[in-house]
Amino acid sequence: MGAAYTARPLQPADREDRVNAQYPMPHGGSEPHQPAQARVFIVDDDAAICAALARLLRLQGYAVSTFASAEAFLAEHDPRAWGCIVLDVALPGCDGLALQRLLEERGSSMPIVFLTGAADVPMCAQAMKRGAFDFLTKPIDGEVLFAAVADALRRDRELMRERAQREAAESRLATLTVREREVLAHVVAGRLNKQIAADLGTAEKTVKVHRARGMQKMHVRSVAELVRVMEQAGPSR
Repeated sequence: MGAAYTARPLQPADREDRVNAQYPMPHGGSEPHQPAQARVFIVDDDAAICAALARLLRLQGYAVSTFASAEAFLAEHDPRAWGCIVLDVALPGCDGLALQRLLEERGSSMPIVFLTGAADVPMCAQAMKRGAFDFLTKPIDGEVLFAAVADALRRDRELMRERAQREAAESRLATLTVREREVLAHVVAGRLNKQIAADLGTAEKTVKVHRARGMQKMHVRSVAELVRVMEQAGPSR
């Protein structure tokens, strides 16, 4: 009878080689696609997978930060940074879905690309319902990962632009007096100066003064521009 075979445990180097084989570098993959300030945050408790994904994304020109847990990521997370999160679902402690909820509660809109070792339809549906950008199954093709990350970063750039416009509009609104706000609200509603004067119980000349000052503070020259800026400030304004 032959000697029994005992499987040799994978050493760290073997493990990383196997993971690297699952995530091969595609042809022509060394050309950067994004400016250096774009950052990809990888959150996965498997150090070998983190290393392999980080290597691939850095070769694409991305700045990459890796974290072994949701807690470690939260300790350093800047919600105003431009980037996206590549997030493993099955994390110890705070798992991927729980981290997604925490980020939502903190007002973070950074896109999340979920990774999972096993397709789970209810889990995927829950993540997508809460705003996940994409949901990919391991092992993932490098090109698929690159496409998801590139799309997520474009989306985050759009969100940052919208946020900057909203904050600028809110800042301008904050400089208005109560009367100027009232007058401009009527202007946005399409009211004429004489109609506004009648509604507010004041002289038309006074309305013109408040309107001119308000338009100047809002940095607009037309009603169409005013409407656009007011919309950027949000419905609550």
